[in-house]
Amino acid sequence: MRIIVYTGKGGVGKTSIAAATALKASQGGYRTLVMSTDPAHSLGDSFDVTLDSQPVSLSSNLWAQEVDVLQELDIHWKTVQQWLSALMRWQGADEVVAEELAVLPGMDELASLLYITRHNKSGDYDLLVVDAAPTAETLRLLSFPDMAKWYMHRLFPLERRVAAAVGPLVRGVLRLPVPGVKVFDSIQSLYNELEEMRELLQDRSTSSIRLVVNPEKMVIKEAQRTFTYLNLYGYHTDLIVCNRIIPEGVDGTFLANWRQAQEKYIKLIHESFDPIPLFRAPLMEQEVTGLESLDRLATHVFKDEDPAQMFYTETVQEIIREGDRNCLVVKIPFTTKEDISVIEKGDELTIQAGAYRRNIILPRMLAGAAIEEAKMEGDTLKICFEKTSKKSKK
Repeated sequence: MRIIVYTGKGGVGKTSIAAATALKASQGGYRTLVMSTDPAHSLGDSFDVTLDSQPVSLSSNLWAQEVDVLQELDIHWKTVQQWLSALMRWQGADEVVAEELAVLPGMDELASLLYITRHNKSGDYDLLVVDAAPTAETLRLLSFPDMAKWYMHRLFPLERRVAAAVGPLVRGVLRLPVPGVKVFDSIQSLYNELEEMRELLQDRSTSSIRLVVNPEKMVIKEAQRTFTYLNLYGYHTDLIVCNRIIPEGVDGTFLANWRQAQEKYIKLIHESFDPIPLFRAPLMEQEVTGLESLDRLATHVFKDEDPAQMFYTETVQEIIREGDRNCLVVKIPFTTKEDISVIEKGDELTIQAGAYRRNIILPRMLAGAAIEEAKMEGDTLKICFEKTSKKSKK
C-alpha cells in the first residue's frame, strides 16, 4: 500500500490538499482511503459530508475516515491508563483529574496513527492519504517510536523484573498500585505496533511525507525546521505543495502588493527545498468544499501527473556521526568546492554554490556549534561541526 502523509503549519490548507490528492488518485483507479488523524478534524468539512470512525464511501474508489480518538485510546491504552489513574489516586489526586492525567500528551494522536498498520494489513486499499496534525505535533509523534525504543531496550526489562519481585509485598504493606503482567503486556503490545508503524513510514519504496506551505515567512521557517527533523528521524519527503498563491493578473494595489511579496517567498521555498519538486496551488475564488471544488484544486496542483507516484526518491540532506562529531551531508550536484560558501547564523545555515542557494534550519544538536570542516565528496557537501558549541566557548 502506498502511504502519503500530509502535514504543515496549522491553517495552510493541508486538509484540502490531502482531500484533493485522494480524489484525483481515486479517479485514476487507485482504491484510495484518506484518513484524518488531526484531533481537530476538518476532513468531513472539506468533502462537505459527515464522516465516521470507520471508512465511509464517498465516490468510486474513494473512502474517507475521521479516527475516533476515544475509541482508539480504549483499544491501545485502557489497561495502562487504569493503572496510572490508580497510582495518581493513591498519591491523592482527584479521581477526575487522575483519569485525565493518565492519558499522556500525544497519546490520542499516536493511537490514531496506528490505524496506518491496520489498513496496510487489510489489503483493502492501494493508497492511504493521511491528513496529519500540524507539523509540531506530527514531529513529536513521529519521533515517539525512537524514544520508546530506548525505553523498551534499557528500562522496561528492569522495571518488569522489579515489579514482579516486590509487587506482592508493596501491594500488601503500602497498598501501592504496582503494575501487573497485563500492564506490561499492554505496553509491549503498543511498542510492537509503534515499531511496525515506524518501519512502514520509513520505507522509502512506499511511504513519503509531503509538506504544505503558504508563501509566508513564518510558515516557510516552520517547514524548513520540520524538513530537517524529518530527515533526522529517517522519514522521506517527496513533494512540497505551496498553497494559496495569488493568481497572476489580479486587480488592485492591495492584492498586487501581496503577490509581489509571495513571489519573493516562493523563491525562498525553492532555495530551501530544491531539488525536491515544488507544486503550486492557487488561492481559489471560493472556499474549497465538496468534490467539485476539490477536483478543480487537484487539477491545479497535479495537472496530468499521477498524485500517488513518488515524485522524488533521493536523500537531500542527512546528519551522520563521524568519530566524536556530527556532520551534515547535503546533496549539491554540478558544483565544486571552489564555488561554495557556507554562512552560519544561529540555527540557520546558508549554502551558496554559484547560482544555487540553500537555506537550512539546523537541529538543536548542531545549532550554535562551530563549523570545523566543509568538503565535497562527489556531488554532496559534508559539513562537520565541532563537538563544543560556540556558546560554551570562552
